[in-house]
Amino acid sequence: MTDSVMPTYGRLDIAFTEGKGAWLTDTKGQQFLDALSGIAVCNLGHCHPAVTKAIQEQAAKLVHTSNVYHIPLQTQLADKLTQLSGMEQAFFCNSGAEANEAAIKIARKYGHSKGIDKPVIIVMDGSFHGRTMATLTATGNAKIQVGFDPLLPGFVRIPYNDLDALRMAIGHWPEAVAVLLEPVQGEGGVKVPDAEFLAGVRAICTQRKLLMMLDEVQTGVGRTGQWFGFQHSEDLLPDVMTLAKGLGNGMPIGACLVAGRAVGVLQVGNHGSTFGGNPLACRAALAVLETIENEALLNHVQDLSKQMMQGFRDKLSDLTGVKDIRGLGFMLGIELNVPCGELVKQALAQG
Repeated sequence: MTDSVMPTYGRLDIAFTEGKGAWLTDTKGQQFLDALSGIAVCNLGHCHPAVTKAIQEQAAKLVHTSNVYHIPLQTQLADKLTQLSGMEQAFFCNSGAEANEAAIKIARKYGHSKGIDKPVIIVMDGSFHGRTMATLTATGNAKIQVGFDPLLPGFVRIPYNDLDALRMAIGHWPEAVAVLLEPVQGEGGVKVPDAEFLAGVRAICTQRKLLMMLDEVQTGVGRTGQWFGFQHSEDLLPDVMTLAKGLGNGMPIGACLVAGRAVGVLQVGNHGSTFGGNPLACRAALAVLETIENEALLNHVQDLSKQMMQGFRDKLSDLTGVKDIRGLGFMLGIELNVPCGELVKQALAQG
């Protein structure tokens, strides 16, 4: 049978029709524990009553206008995010890749404002920032870049969790204007950096007047046990932070927040989005943030992640094939020294 959907995904042979909390029901009526959360999207579980109610009410009231006009719910969401993060302003879009595109544009325009004709952004090995041309170039995964040359100029890659490499790169590239990284690398293998790494990046960026840009698409909105991954480090604030995934609990929404040197870089006409920050998406995101607060879910993540990590270590550490068990909050990784494809099939068979 010819499939009318482009074959861009290697899909498992299963489809789901319903979800509630951590459980999914497939087309045959079988239940499965969703350990992926839609790849870090459904942080509140499937069909959370508060989010469902907010979407239903807003869909019956107003779904979309345009950023030509003021959108009160967008302002409310920006106020809430800046209050929780300490950032100053927010731009809304529809995905993590779009949020990172906004960050990259901010970095380049910041560079041009300093008289740098060809600004350079320092990025990390093992990173993942999206699949648009700019974010694909920034991503530290050669496999997903194959076939899409020529990639964009203006990116320099260094090892993750290596402050000396960062200093050397800045010394070698005087055109450097920003450093883009994840507080915990997600797609790169749930890699948690040394405790002093983010603070070290912040200090170097401050000293050299570079923008510190954090991709919190996966680490943000409570997944690590803090509202944002950078908040595990004291007295640290990035210049740019990007969000998506868990922000809408499945409703497409992304955000790029700025503080410090990055405030005011983008002006009227420099960037935009047709659907970004529409009333429906913003209402859903506000419901997500309110629910995390009302249900004290950050404490829940901290407590349960300790139990899960200890349980994994107790049961798996001595098994042949288990190389490492690591993580932060609900970003948990079990690294094997053998292929795990067969294990995925066995887990699916077990629900």
